Amino acid sequence: MELTRRFTAEQFESGLGSWEWLGLDGRTPVFASPFGDVFFESGDGIWLLDTIEGSLSCRWPDPAALEADLRTDDGQDQFLLAGLALAAEKRGLVPAETQVYGFTSPPVLGGALDVDNVEVIDFVVSLNTAGQIHEQVRDLPPGTPIRIS
Repeated sequence: MELTRRFTAEQFESGLGSWEWLGLDGRTPVFASPFGDVFFESGDGIWLLDTIEGSLSCRWPDPAALEADLRTDDGQDQFLLAGLALAAEKRGLVPAETQVYGFTSPPVLGGALDVDNVEVIDFVVSLNTAGQIHEQVRDLPPGTPIRIS
């Protein structure tokens, strides 16, 4: 299984449109995780857009540090959700070239980080939807009940 996903500049641009509220200027998307988290390169390091948490953070000082982390099992599990991706693949869920794994019920809305909640979805749709959801809930106090109708 390929644990990093490559997409075109146009696909990244379309998917990241709903994340502008995080301040993505000056960062160039390089690749994505199997779950659509985006890794960016900029002059000050390597950044990670975590689509589950709805956060953007500078995690590595340079590409070599990122590569070193992603060569370890712990790094693959933490930053790529490799264990969950492999479990989904064993269940017959295999993303096509333009797809990633997503969650039927997003974790930010109470969905489980569990293989039973994993689906295959278009990368642009998944990334864009996650950005919209996180923007809508970002100012809610922790524990606020969310009703999905």
